[in-house]
Amino acid sequence: MLKIMLVSLGCDKNTADSSKMLGILSHRGYELTREIEEADVAVVNTCCFIQSATEESIDKVFELASYKESGLKYLIVAGCMAERFKDEIAKDIPEVDAFIGTGSLEKIADVIAELEKADRDEGEESSDAIMCFDGEDTAFAAEGVERYHVITERPYSEYLKIADGCDKRCTYCAIPNFKGKYKSVPMELIVKEAEKLAADGVKELILVAQETTCYGIDIYGEKRLHILLRKLSEVDGIEWIRLLYCYPEEIYDELIDEMAENSKVLKYIDMPVQHTETEVLRRMGRRIDKEGIYSVVKRLRNKMPDIAIRTTLIAGFPGETEEQHKACLEALDELEFDRVGVFNYSREDGTAAADFPDQIDDEVKDRYSREIMELSAEVSEDKNSEFVGRDMDVIIEGYLPDEDIYAARSYRDAPDVDGLVYLKSETELMSGSVRRVKVTGYDTYDLTAELEQAEE
Repeated sequence: MLKIMLVSLGCDKNTADSSKMLGILSHRGYELTREIEEADVAVVNTCCFIQSATEESIDKVFELASYKESGLKYLIVAGCMAERFKDEIAKDIPEVDAFIGTGSLEKIADVIAELEKADRDEGEESSDAIMCFDGEDTAFAAEGVERYHVITERPYSEYLKIADGCDKRCTYCAIPNFKGKYKSVPMELIVKEAEKLAADGVKELILVAQETTCYGIDIYGEKRLHILLRKLSEVDGIEWIRLLYCYPEEIYDELIDEMAENSKVLKYIDMPVQHTETEVLRRMGRRIDKEGIYSVVKRLRNKMPDIAIRTTLIAGFPGETEEQHKACLEALDELEFDRVGVFNYSREDGTAAADFPDQIDDEVKDRYSREIMELSAEVSEDKNSEFVGRDMDVIIEGYLPDEDIYAARSYRDAPDVDGLVYLKSETELMSGSVRRVKVTGYDTYDLTAELEQAEE
């Protein structure tokens, strides 16, 4: 049986898709490997949200293509870039044997089997790459479809994709062009998947989608994320549930109430606002204004005073003036988001904003980004200082032998993008265990702590 290596690039929605593909391959009997030198098949799950992500994906495909000269039999490009740029890649990188679109990832094993069959059948070999683009994810449509997973990095924490596609048309974003309309995964499938993950030792579920807050509206006629949260919290073994990609204009009262009242739902929300100024938001095609952003932050904090709110901003959107940038900084100072990410506006083909006048120089974008992050660092440090002396639960990430210290995450920390909590312990702490600690110190992004009570 062939050995498969899969490289996952881009966002954590891709990570969820990659875990699903690996699970399917394992179930079909393929052997998995992390080493390209051992692999018979290399699969790249690509991203092309912005130019830098596209360049990273292309570079990785070129790198893996070079191994076709030293034993790699098949190279497969999957995901967003396969959907968006398959013709260009097929022309420029003829070593690619197959392309799998975002709606056909569950056919990964079938595509590999087809490549093997083409090699076995005399006279059927072709220089053309196999194209697999169905436009719909069968796992979303068929209630009986098994959703296999391979947990790759954190056996106690896993991304759970609850929907795909997007019905919004933000002027800077090309995703709806190749992801299609918003498609929710039926609730019973998600719960079944969560039960399997819990049985495998997963304690933290991280819900992802292009937009989690609209979950259910396409198949149930109404938003049902709050109901999904309740059902997932009833799964034995699941201790933490974390929400990512909640658009502010779609956050609704029942969701806020469920977050506030459900002890397993972390008081954390990832809420990308992209900007704070109404005119910029209007040009972005966002469906909220400045007043609306202030309102939803107030509603969240009224119900959950300690909620950690993470947001993302775009720096240097076409036509953004110095005055609008400064007003955004003032708003960020007032809103005091706990976590902030920022990326420079990227001019993407096929988007309305690519043709907007008054495109901004990269130097200005860089300055805007730098000033946003400098302010956000000050806010983050002030926020962290408020936790000194307080107790909190953390999930142990691992031991750092060089520092003789353990790294952990609190409810305020999503994996890989937020801070950490560092603590010393005389007894061994198991990765994935949830422990009670007292915060003893802080810096800009991280906390230090000690075990509240040592356990044998």
